[in-house]
Amino acid sequence: MFTCLLPWWRSSATCKLWQSGRFLPSVWERRQLPSRKGINMTAGQGQQVSTQEKQVLEDLEMPLARRETETLFQEQPQTGNEYLEDALLRSYLKTHLPPKVLEEVNQDLERFGNRLLTKIKPLGWECELNPPVFRQYDAWGQRVDHIATCSAWRRMKEIAAEEGLIAEAYERRYSNWSRLHQAVKLYLFSSSSGGFNCPLAMTDGAAKVIESLGIPGSLKNAFDHLTSRDPKKFWTSGQWMTERRGGSDVANGTETVARKQPDGTYRLYGFKWFTSAADSDVTLTLARVADAEGQVKQGSSGLSLFFLKVRDEEGKLNGIQVQRLKDKLGTRQMATAELWLDGAKAELISAEGRGVASISNMLNITRIHNVIGAVASMRRMISLSREYARRRVAFGKLLKDHPLHMQTIARMEVQTRGAFLLLMEIVRLLGLVETNMANEQDQLLLRLLIPVAKLYTGKQASAVVIEAMESFGGQGYMEDTGLPVIVRDALVLSIWEGTTNILSLDVLRSLTKSQGQAMAVFFSTVQRKLELASSTAKLEPAVKQMRDAIGSLAQFTQAAGSKGAVTMELAARDFSYTLARIYAGALLIEHAARPGASSTDISAARRWCNQELCPVATELGNSSYEAEEALMDSALVYEGSPACGSRL
Repeated sequence: MFTCLLPWWRSSATCKLWQSGRFLPSVWERRQLPSRKGINMTAGQGQQVSTQEKQVLEDLEMPLARRETETLFQEQPQTGNEYLEDALLRSYLKTHLPPKVLEEVNQDLERFGNRLLTKIKPLGWECELNPPVFRQYDAWGQRVDHIATCSAWRRMKEIAAEEGLIAEAYERRYSNWSRLHQAVKLYLFSSSSGGFNCPLAMTDGAAKVIESLGIPGSLKNAFDHLTSRDPKKFWTSGQWMTERRGGSDVANGTETVARKQPDGTYRLYGFKWFTSAADSDVTLTLARVADAEGQVKQGSSGLSLFFLKVRDEEGKLNGIQVQRLKDKLGTRQMATAELWLDGAKAELISAEGRGVASISNMLNITRIHNVIGAVASMRRMISLSREYARRRVAFGKLLKDHPLHMQTIARMEVQTRGAFLLLMEIVRLLGLVETNMANEQDQLLLRLLIPVAKLYTGKQASAVVIEAMESFGGQGYMEDTGLPVIVRDALVLSIWEGTTNILSLDVLRSLTKSQGQAMAVFFSTVQRKLELASSTAKLEPAVKQMRDAIGSLAQFTQAAGSKGAVTMELAARDFSYTLARIYAGALLIEHAARPGASSTDISAARRWCNQELCPVATELGNSSYEAEEALMDSALVYEGSPACGSRL
């Protein structure tokens, strides 16, 4: 909610201030103290007010006090150990983890939460204040292409190794629960990481690809480095897929050529337009293998996957030239660059022409990391908002005592809880798959839920962090509060690893590939979770709403099947939102139906189910997916545009 900081000025007083040069034209240049009425000022806050200030206050008859320094007296929201303050996380772990695993994981997470608070969070802010710098030439004109990162960024890499933020998932100390343990640590780490969660996502993805290939001998050393707990041995990996044509269409956008050498290695030639974590040690990238005549095969079947080290044994760049660093809206802490590959030495690690298939495991991992970042950013902003509401006084009382303000935060909390349980469900299923404990239904469900969760939580994060930013009033817009950083960094989450529309189409592909089995598993799993709540009277309204939504979704799938592919493409986005809302609702109900569930668990489930759970059925009823509406979409977009005459 917006909090007004301006008093009612008397015109005569305003003139006096203006004439004395003490009144500035911009409200944001004059941060005011809140009213003294109803506020217990701490020691020192009201001291040393000048005689001139006292005179001005008396003249204006303002309930306001100012210092010459124009300090804004509002208490900074202070959060403690993030693990101990996350009630939903702790209750989830208590419900699902075996007792012995819970005991050890609980101790590790509490210790890690303290380290985040005292050591890691300050480093994260230092990363924000000291972004990477690119130096192309040295003082003597020699090209060096050096990307300089701050000491805090390099320390983050060491901490990631020490905490096993990648290793935990591959050591499998806790069998199928190891992946969940890793995900929870990354969730706690994310908002304090100074952007280092991004290179960790790609490192995890690279390790997963190598593991899926059976860890061949030539990649054993790389896998050991990527999953090491030793800061001196730990490597991070990049993911160089995007080229000048850009975007998710790698099949038609990849121009990089790989030329085979007599020793069996390859040399890569091409331009990588967007390479995140350009300071990484190694990377995976796609290229087209040239035949003896220098020709390459186009399309996805012409793409192969390569592994390369960024620098050679002497520390020099491996046939790589850095064009420039990207000037991004957010994630400025991390070096993202445009790179020329001019004979970069690389190893072919997929079967020739099977590059796209080989990166599917990597994409699943990086999309899960995207979900982790989304949920973490929502949780962080709500934690700060609720603490601020306990400290900030407006209109004579604390923000927490304003019902509308608390309703707004509670609505964000419900969205965050649904997103969190969706994340936990995915990593739980992934843990089963990685330890060969998953059945066919688990695998189908995981394949479906990863793109659904990624696209939906990315959108949720953007909405929640912006709403939470507003809860701080003008302070939310101040750069040095650290709040704008969280907002900027969250906005990329609906773009990276596939935009909302791209992933919606991926959801349809997963259904087509499974020949309807994935939807059957989806329906049966949701129904099974709802049955757990059959004896909980307070959940009856939510269960009924869910069953109505499932019925509407089933009717949609039957109706859409007879309408053809165009209808499903137009409905893809609403369809994916429907899957996300229904499945998250089932998870919230399941959590609220467990023994020992709290009243807030029940309330969250009921509130989630009060929203439109099946928007795709509603829009089908509105004829939104008809061919005529598709034509009207273009007409609406291009009306008045020079393109109108040629396109319509």
